[in-house]
Amino acid sequence: MALKDLRTKIDRLDEKIVDLINRRTEIALRIGEVKKKLKREIYAPDREKEVYRRITSLNKGPLPAAALKAIFREIMSGAISLEKRLKIAYLGPPASFTHVASMLKFGASVEYVPAGSIADAFASVERGHADYGVVPIENSIEGAVNYTLDMLVDSNLKICSEIITDISHCLVGSGTLDSVTRIYSKVEVFGQCRSWILANFPKAELLEVSSTSKAAELVRNEPSSAAIASELAASLYGVKILERFIEDSPHNITRFLVVGKSIPKRTGHDKTSVMISIKDRVGGLHDVLVPFRDNNINLTKIESRPSRRKAWDYYFFVDLRGHCRDRKVKKALNELEEHCEFVKLLGSYPQSE
Repeated sequence: MALKDLRTKIDRLDEKIVDLINRRTEIALRIGEVKKKLKREIYAPDREKEVYRRITSLNKGPLPAAALKAIFREIMSGAISLEKRLKIAYLGPPASFTHVASMLKFGASVEYVPAGSIADAFASVERGHADYGVVPIENSIEGAVNYTLDMLVDSNLKICSEIITDISHCLVGSGTLDSVTRIYSKVEVFGQCRSWILANFPKAELLEVSSTSKAAELVRNEPSSAAIASELAASLYGVKILERFIEDSPHNITRFLVVGKSIPKRTGHDKTSVMISIKDRVGGLHDVLVPFRDNNINLTKIESRPSRRKAWDYYFFVDLRGHCRDRKVKKALNELEEHCEFVKLLGSYPQSE
């Protein structure tokens, strides 16, 4: 078949696709009206999870599941923006890795508001200046983000979703690889790229800055300098990507939390996060683990954090499989209270793939 005929077929299919997307959006708007009457949130993480699961099961190729998911993310993002201009507060500045993760979650049609700190991101949601906040919680190399753990202690916000994504670092700049004599980035990022830097720029001066975005901004007018930052930062600040994938580990994964004011419905593939304070006695931690074992609940993470209220006192952050409305999880949490000073439910949310 001739090229012209094949393109004509694509044009006709595009007409149908555009029509179907708009018809889908019209129905989504009607659903939004019903939600408003029922006083429900416009963004529903549980429904989002179900849509992605369903389109993945329907996909017969050749389009990869990840590409199909990206398409539907933007379709849903556009529909949500017609119902309400969602505001997402994220740990900034613009083009930070938290900004990238936020866009992967909510798409291009919502409004993104950079927050100067993790505390500011929480406060923005608590005060109603943003609908949701996105903050980092742990990295596969660097471990837990303690500032986020501390905010979860005092905040009334709930974890309503999570984002797990690969973190890929780029060397960016306005000059060439041969001209680089100094490199800007965050101290944590230098740690994640240490071997690559030693192998390629052993004599380069390493300058620590507050963010990878700031690093990209600084090198715009310094041809002899480079920054380690994201592709988005390179695009935002108009600098070239000199080298991609410079992180030492191919498994540099960061988990981010989406915090809001409500807990989504169960999906059957959920995760629950709780914070506990253990009574000071011999065998206290063992007693805390028993309700989970007896109810056949899988724990995926236990993280300790010193209490800021009392010396040598600790909080424990626990992630477990299941939703707080599941019978077994509810039973385990009730039993847990017998062995703890207090138990705080931080949220139940769809488990990220």
